[in-house]
Amino acid sequence: MLRLTGSTYRHCDGVSRREFLTIGSLGFCGLTLADVLRAEDASTARLSKRSIINIHLDGGPPQMDMIDPKPLAPVEVRGETVPIATTLPGVHLSELMPRVASIADRFAFIRSLVGSDGRHHAYQCQSGHRERELQSLGGHPAMGCVLSKLEGSPGDPSPTFVDLMQGRPLVRNSARPGFLGPSYQPFRPDMSEMLPRELEPGMQGELKRLGGGHQLSLALNESLSVSRLDNRRELLDGLDRIRRQVDASGMMDAMDQFQQQAAGILTSGRLAAALDLGCEDPHTLARYTAPRLNSPLIHYTSEGPNSTQKFLLARRLIEAGVRVVSVSISDFDMHRNTFPRLRQLVPTVDHGLHALVTDLEERGMLDDVTIVVWGEFGRTPKINANAGRDHWPRVGPALLAGGGLNTGLVLGETDRTASSVISRPITYQDVFCTLYHTLGLDPHRLTLTDPQGRPQYVLDDGEPIRELV
Repeated sequence: MLRLTGSTYRHCDGVSRREFLTIGSLGFCGLTLADVLRAEDASTARLSKRSIINIHLDGGPPQMDMIDPKPLAPVEVRGETVPIATTLPGVHLSELMPRVASIADRFAFIRSLVGSDGRHHAYQCQSGHRERELQSLGGHPAMGCVLSKLEGSPGDPSPTFVDLMQGRPLVRNSARPGFLGPSYQPFRPDMSEMLPRELEPGMQGELKRLGGGHQLSLALNESLSVSRLDNRRELLDGLDRIRRQVDASGMMDAMDQFQQQAAGILTSGRLAAALDLGCEDPHTLARYTAPRLNSPLIHYTSEGPNSTQKFLLARRLIEAGVRVVSVSISDFDMHRNTFPRLRQLVPTVDHGLHALVTDLEERGMLDDVTIVVWGEFGRTPKINANAGRDHWPRVGPALLAGGGLNTGLVLGETDRTASSVISRPITYQDVFCTLYHTLGLDPHRLTLTDPQGRPQYVLDDGEPIRELV
């Protein structure tokens, strides 16, 4: 465990804290702190400084109970929720989303997302690719990792990509760098104490099997002094002296110029300050906190009203210079007791999305931040014997906002049971083409070199969604 000494900044409450940040990593052998930041300045021209907030509805959100209600379907399909009007004429959402309905003109609603890999994590929502593609080489990299490779620089004051996902997407390392290697891992803060998300027993076992490399703690202790941090050469000399010990733990395999960037980012306090909600105006923090529940959480893996504070963390990270932030809200994997759970969880998401979009708009940031909201698949139209909905990879929902996109639109149509797409199918790669478009990048022309020295296109299919761009 690498520890840096001293306090280089104070939190907003004026208290100097020795332990200021924990970064988790699902890395592979040889992962180093420097590896997380290793990024070649492959492109000197940056066509856009827009950013991405990628919100994953962990477990698979039910399309018909959120943005594609089917009031004329049989009761065993339409369930207990009823549609409500929105600010868009003729467009209805679930009654569980009144806040989003009130600003529907700021969103594009995709009711025809197809091509799900059917895998129970967020990898496809992070990369656009199926898990088996290039699997022998490590798979395709997540979008944030691509941006780290293309636009990251040793002089950047903040990391390019921060992953705030918890639960299933965290345990299964959804935001992975793929064939780019661990040098392009995202910064992954451990938020388990700030915003807990309890894991299912099976996932607890998965996490344990990942080993000690899952958590990389960057805490302050007596091994290096603050005065030495002011001298980069002396810092690197000190790190070299403990290199053998750190390498033996599998957490570091090289010391180079990127170690300076790693130390600079972490000791500057900029990233830690962005993650410290004590620095935020109390009224803004309250704005991002959903109303208290009238009863305890029905399921232990579901997140409560405070979970939408992750959206606030995302906004703060973007303001600190991060280009891509991934967030998850759990738990939509509702095979039983669906409707009581939805009545707790969906209003929380609804509250958070409204707060995020309106806050960005008031700050003049909405055109510079693209928000995408989706999950790994939809849910079965027919309610099962346990009053739940099962996995349904044939169609799922997605929402987009900001980024200079044309919004106030509904794209795609499903049949009367929300089970099949009957018009305007949109793929995960179409969505990613659109996200890259907002960044001024053409993923069909950008290539990354795989470990065998072959060029791989960032995306090999899809096109920007023409109605939005």
